Formats: sequence, C-alpha cells, structure tokens
Amino acid sequence: MKVKYKILIHFAFWIYMFNQILLTIATWSSSGYDPFQELTIYPVTSFITFYSFYFTYGLFFTRKSKLYPALLLIAVIAILIPLRIGIEYLFWKYIGYSHMKPTELLKIDSSWWFNSIRLVTIYGIYALLIQLAIGWFDTQKLKTELMLEKQSGELALLRSQINPHFLFNTLNNIYSLVYKKSEDAPEAVMKMSSIMRYMLYDATTDSVLLEKEIEYLKSFIELEKLRIRHKEFVELNISGNVEGRTIAPMLLIPFVENAFKHGSRSVTNPGIRINLTLEANKILFEVSNHVRKNTTITKDQVGGIGLTNIRRRLNLLYTGKHQLEISADEEMYHVKLILWI
Repeated sequence: MKVKYKILIHFAFWIYMFNQILLTIATWSSSGYDPFQELTIYPVTSFITFYSFYFTYGLFFTRKSKLYPALLLIAVIAILIPLRIGIEYLFWKYIGYSHMKPTELLKIDSSWWFNSIRLVTIYGIYALLIQLAIGWFDTQKLKTELMLEKQSGELALLRSQINPHFLFNTLNNIYSLVYKKSEDAPEAVMKMSSIMRYMLYDATTDSVLLEKEIEYLKSFIELEKLRIRHKEFVELNISGNVEGRTIAPMLLIPFVENAFKHGSRSVTNPGIRINLTLEANKILFEVSNHVRKNTTITKDQVGGIGLTNIRRRLNLLYTGKHQLEISADEEMYHVKLILWI
C-alpha cells in the first residue's frame, strides 16, 4: 500500500477517536464532568500507546522468527501501563492541579490502574486491526501482481506456441506450390510476407485493431485457397462496423486453420463458411466446415495447439466476457465464439 493511503487510514482512525472523545464529553457534561483530561493528557498517552503497539506488530509480522517480536510485545505491555500512569501523574501534579484537588490528583489507586490497563488493551487492539488490514491489503496486492505476471507468462507461452505452428504450416503451403512450379507461388510469397509482418510486429502486443486481424485472416485464407481448385470453396462474410474495434491478436485464426485442416475439399458450395458479425457490445465469430468422410473429428481438435490452450487464452484475456460453443457430428463441424467488449 502506498504511504499516502497508510497516512489516510491513520488520519481517519484519529478522527474517529477524537469523535469518541467528543461523544464522551457530550454524554457526561450534564453531570458536571470535567473534559480537561480528555482534551489534554489522554490523547497524548493514547498516541504513545497506539504507536508503541503498531510498530511492535510491524516487527512481529515481518520477521520470520517470532521470538524477538513476542518478547518485545510483552515488554511493551509491561512498560506502557506504568508509563501511562507516570505521565498522567506528572501532568496532574505540575499542569492539571487547578482542575483537581491535590489529594485526589496524587492518589494512584486501583481505579487508575484499571483505567490504564483498559486503555492499553483498547489501543493495542486498534493497532492490531489496522496493522492486519494494511498487511492484508499488501498481501492481496502482491497476489494480484503475481497472478498478472503468471497470466502474462502464460499468454507469452501461448503466443509462442501459436506463431511457429502457423509459420510452418504456411511454409509448407509455399513449398508445395514451388515444388509444383505453380504460377501462384509469387502471390503466395506476398501473402506470406503479409502474414509474417503481422506475426512479428502486430501479434506481439496484447491487442490489435480488428481490421488488422481481419486482414491477416484474409491473407491466410487466400494462401490456403491457392492449394484448392474451387475458388468459391471459402465464404467469408463480415457485417457491422469494424473501425476502432480491438481484439487479442491471432485469436480467430486457429478456428479457420482447423477448418482447412479437417474440412472436406470435395464440397464446393461452400466447403467452409466464416461469419464475423459486429454489434454494439459484442463480436460474433462463426466457422463451419464439412467433415471429411471416414474421419472422426472431436470437439477438442482445434488447429495444432489444442482447444485447451484456446480456452485458456480466452479465459485469461476475456474473463467472464466470452462464450465458446463447439459442435461436431459426422457431417459438420461448427464453432461459435462470442466476445463481449
């Protein structure tokens, strides 16, 4: 916790205690109660008592060995009670004598000891509660920071798993075209260049403009289509306003890559259907493809990195703000992803 917030907590505590003093004065004023001690010596001795405990607790919670702080705490308690009585005695003897008869002032009786023990106990408890509250806040903050670091590391690992997969897949596509001496090879290299630019410069950030993600998606589709005879094999529909929208990089591509990998290429009308719908507060992404005959496709097959990693990435980036539905049968494989933004 920042120092200024700690100061604010302590300031609020003393405002509360001063309010309690005023409440005591207001309650007893009608019976002739003299508020002089409540406004002079008691705040001083209470301040000493509170911070004696507060800093002792600080040692107790920060040291691995509890023996020294525990002994110190016992010593503080043993010293504070007579110290309070001694300070109050000197105060009444040399300063507050005009507000109390000398015989009453100098008499340290059992009620004086009881009141001192009571106040030491009360301020000790207050100091403990504030120390625990600040310590709890610092612990929660540390846990949050560690969790964010862990999530950042997991996201970096997931990205490192995604990028090489698509890179090698794309290189295989180009190699196939070059090997066949296809006229489409130069165009494939240009698409590859666009994909590499996106992966190296844009996909390293936490979010990208949706326009760039779509451009990357189109480049990937065009590169895959170079290996397919039917040019109408893929249907891509985009509706809604794309401008200004952002999304986690390379979040949509695994589902499209999966459709090419497991989809049947004997179907031409179309073999893969991709719909991206943009609404005011959400993004709807759907991918459907026909399944190859005699091929068993499970719901857990998504690209080369697995549905588990995809779900983990969604949980990290869109916690409570996404819905992923995957259905598969003997004929069709369908993915529906909703992102609330």
